[in-house]
Amino acid sequence: MTSGPAEQVHDAVRDLVAAWLPTQRWFPGKGRQADIEVRRLTELLHSPQVTIWTARADYGDGEVETYQLPLVSRGEPVDNLEHVLLGTVETEAGNRWVYDALHDKDTTRAWLAGLVDQPAGDVRFTRYVAAEDVPVDEASLVMSGEQSNTSLVYGDAAIMKVFRRLQPGVNPDIEIGGELSRVGAHNVATLLGSVEADVDGAPTSLAMVQEFLTSATDGWVLATASVRDLMAEADLHADEAGGDFAGEAERLGGAVAQTHADLVTAFGTREATADEMVARSQAMQQRLDHALGVVGELADVADGLRAIFAAVAELEGGVTLQRIHGDLHLGQALRTVYRWVLIDFEGEPMAAIDSRREFDSPLRDVAGMLRSFEYAGHHRIADAGNDPQLAYRANEWSARNRDAFCAGYADVAGGDPRRHATLLRALEAEKAVYEAVYESRNRPTWLPIPLASLGRLAQDGDTA
Repeated sequence: MTSGPAEQVHDAVRDLVAAWLPTQRWFPGKGRQADIEVRRLTELLHSPQVTIWTARADYGDGEVETYQLPLVSRGEPVDNLEHVLLGTVETEAGNRWVYDALHDKDTTRAWLAGLVDQPAGDVRFTRYVAAEDVPVDEASLVMSGEQSNTSLVYGDAAIMKVFRRLQPGVNPDIEIGGELSRVGAHNVATLLGSVEADVDGAPTSLAMVQEFLTSATDGWVLATASVRDLMAEADLHADEAGGDFAGEAERLGGAVAQTHADLVTAFGTREATADEMVARSQAMQQRLDHALGVVGELADVADGLRAIFAAVAELEGGVTLQRIHGDLHLGQALRTVYRWVLIDFEGEPMAAIDSRREFDSPLRDVAGMLRSFEYAGHHRIADAGNDPQLAYRANEWSARNRDAFCAGYADVAGGDPRRHATLLRALEAEKAVYEAVYESRNRPTWLPIPLASLGRLAQDGDTA
């Protein structure tokens, strides 16, 4: 974006971004007042030329977030980019139309070309495979539906994730992907390359490129199709319906256990200290306190949940910590023709990178997947009101597949995760408390799903 005096372009882009940024689905600060500071970070050497800008959102309360904006300017409007037009810039050379470069197929080759050529400059390209394995000549297509980042598929060979929110340090998805590829992990996609630059003086991950699994279907789609088939059968149990998912749930459990073992090989383990377990218990209690102020229905189960969280502080020894996925659910698992593959190891995108790189119990991933099975089983009845028959079938499907997942995990790990009932129950309850807050704010008709789970967990805690 070098046409016209730099100052003219910069001032105009700043104003365009301030209006455009709050409209993007990956920007979480919608509805909040923020001062937006826009800076030119660097350029990618390609034609048309891509300029990477950063937008620093200062909310005035001490919270500051930085976002990545790859932009391209054109000397005339491009019809098929109208949906990602930020606006026009007046320069001495004439008007320039400014677009989100990730949607411009004429520019997106620049990232893969950088991985192949690895030019010297402000942007650092790291390639983990041979140059001929990078599909540099494939056209790109932006994937829809992503909440936190922007992903592009290149033909049927590669997928690039561009991190929208920038934080100093190596993104955990790159770090873990590289290490798991190095140790030959079977249940992850191969990392092809990564892109980095200095932002505010600190090395910062901008993007990563992985193999694209063309035959894959995500676990949520498969699981909910199984539930749909069951609900269509009026007189069959979950193990009798043609779309029974338990076999896949068991294989998925094995894949998660094997990936946890591969993470141990790559990063090692350590034992949690007593102080750490007390701190974890206190954090759980604090999240419950916050949630009670948002979801009044939690008051009915608060005492039981407090007992569950308090029990975590009493755990003495035997709690092994390691690198984990950190945000595992059915949508983060892809079923290919040959195997289950886990994706998106960056953890919770809005959390600080340092916290996402910390060791944690692998039971946290197990709890996340158990919650996902609960959601898959009940999603069809969330909007249907009180139908006892559908509720019975949803409960049956969820219980069957939760059990199958744990059995598959146990077969590979050598121990059933349910043996650690105190911690697993607490981690599942913590996740369900978060879900209750989210559903109350975004999908009120789905709130009964986490509330029912919390009622069950609180009762189990009282009888444990």
